[in-house]
Amino acid sequence: MKGGKQTEEKQVAFFRAFRTGYAHAAKRKGEFRIVYHLANTVVCLSFAGDALIPHLTPALRHLETKEDIEPDLVIYVWDSESTGITAPSPPCERRDFTDRGDIWGFDSKRIKTAFHYSEFSVNLMDLQNSIGVYWVKTPKHFPYWVYSSPFRTLFHWWLREKGAQLVHAAAVGTDDGAVLITGKGGAGKSSTALRCLDAGFFYMGDDYVVVRKDPAPTVHSLYCTAKLSPPDMERFPSFKNFEKTGFQENPDKETLLLYPRLKHLVRSDMPLLAVLTPEITDKAHPSLEPASFWRLHRSMSFTTMSQLPGADHWTHEYLGELLDKLPCFTLRLGRSRTSVPQAVKQSIQNKASLPPGTETTGEASEKPLISIVVPVYNGEKFIREAIGSIIDQNYPAIEIIVVDDGSTDNTRKIVNSMDLDIRYFYQPNQGPAAARNRGIQNATADFIAFLDVDDYWPDKNLLVLMAEMQQNPDIHIVRGYAQLVKEDIHRSIEYLGNPKESYANYIGAALYRQTVFSTVGFFDPMLMFGEDTDWYNRADEQKIPMKRLEDITLYVRRHGGNMTLNKSQEELSPLRLFKNRLDRRRAAENARTE
Repeated sequence: MKGGKQTEEKQVAFFRAFRTGYAHAAKRKGEFRIVYHLANTVVCLSFAGDALIPHLTPALRHLETKEDIEPDLVIYVWDSESTGITAPSPPCERRDFTDRGDIWGFDSKRIKTAFHYSEFSVNLMDLQNSIGVYWVKTPKHFPYWVYSSPFRTLFHWWLREKGAQLVHAAAVGTDDGAVLITGKGGAGKSSTALRCLDAGFFYMGDDYVVVRKDPAPTVHSLYCTAKLSPPDMERFPSFKNFEKTGFQENPDKETLLLYPRLKHLVRSDMPLLAVLTPEITDKAHPSLEPASFWRLHRSMSFTTMSQLPGADHWTHEYLGELLDKLPCFTLRLGRSRTSVPQAVKQSIQNKASLPPGTETTGEASEKPLISIVVPVYNGEKFIREAIGSIIDQNYPAIEIIVVDDGSTDNTRKIVNSMDLDIRYFYQPNQGPAAARNRGIQNATADFIAFLDVDDYWPDKNLLVLMAEMQQNPDIHIVRGYAQLVKEDIHRSIEYLGNPKESYANYIGAALYRQTVFSTVGFFDPMLMFGEDTDWYNRADEQKIPMKRLEDITLYVRRHGGNMTLNKSQEELSPLRLFKNRLDRRRAAENARTE
């Protein structure tokens, strides 16, 4: 049966099937090998035929070497359109694919696997043998980011093994060293980097670069490209005539090739001296101010981890340790953008003038990342408060995932208007179980919490639950009790009943290790109600270690819009839950007697 957790043997077999596909393709079309120096490693791209070379290599041109040198990693690259060799079928279901590219159930430490819908590509790597495979059906519909940052999933896996990390950031520098520029889309990251390049700064990238934290912070160039939207092209006239990559006009962004035209300003690596995040303001001139460690950590982690398959607590902690060694700044851009390079130069000089041993911020704390999944359907009345409840936890390491289950109200508009790092997913209405499942599949953290849009948490709830998890490493679920509450028109809160006598299986009253969902499975999407009881029934049957705290860990609002309000017992599915449990028991008994 396809789907679910894949054995190591199946994952190895899947990798080998694609490696064999490459061999057949190369036999038909010949092999073309290009070698690169990449962040202190040597990587060879081996193409079956030459059809993909003009699409996938221009961004890496500055790293190419003609040396006859043994590569540390070989990536075999092929497509079906030009070679006539079809790709092997995956041993999984459509539901196992995630938005980021991970495939649920493919969790081998040796074999890494990802599927990217946007380019329709399969990425695989055998870390044990230092071999990668990249397959795509056709390059005809590549989005612009494939041209500007090819192979980034494979490079991410490879460089992580070598103690480095891809990061969604720009990097520019002077003779003193480099500064990392990070921030969410639209914050001014790329335009700041290009203004500095235009002013004669050294350049290492405007979108993805590689960082190392040890023995000293260092940044490595990965792609020598720049992305500009049509309005930006008007603001940067000096870049208008640069060579473009891509094979069709792109209405969103054009990818410019900076090498070899600006090779005198391109650096392969530089010491990293500071990190800054741009902020658009209405002030006359740009200014530089100290920034919170946690603000930059959240911003950098969010934009990096939301795009790289396999990025997890290791990436989160790595970036935290890197930032803890560097001064952090907010660059308030102002209206006079021509002065931006001078402000960036100031951040580098401030760092360069500090004596050794004074560079750490001291703000890092050992708090594991928690992915918080908020399923919502027509939740415009509560969504802002629900997210506010998460922020008010003052837990420093969070990833907020909002899964909009087909809302027809202003939910999307409200989420997009919030000045916060939120991963927002929209899907046709399928019910809360399906919405939570999508959140689980796209979570990057080792720990997951759920908050329904009309509920909220007590103060410091996440700190309390995480402390129990850290003190009890064998426990997979820590949960407390839910207190039902009712608000009047003046927002006064009335407690309803005894929390110990309330419904026992509120999903939002607990913190979960992500691995428990591989063991117990997802919530049953066929159940519109009672999916929480069904899941806990399965967890009990599998004897999942869990701990119940003598604490209120969730406040549940009772209001006219509750999904279970005025529902009959038949609608709440008790017979369905009983039958599910009985079917599982019979299946287990049959398995024991066979």
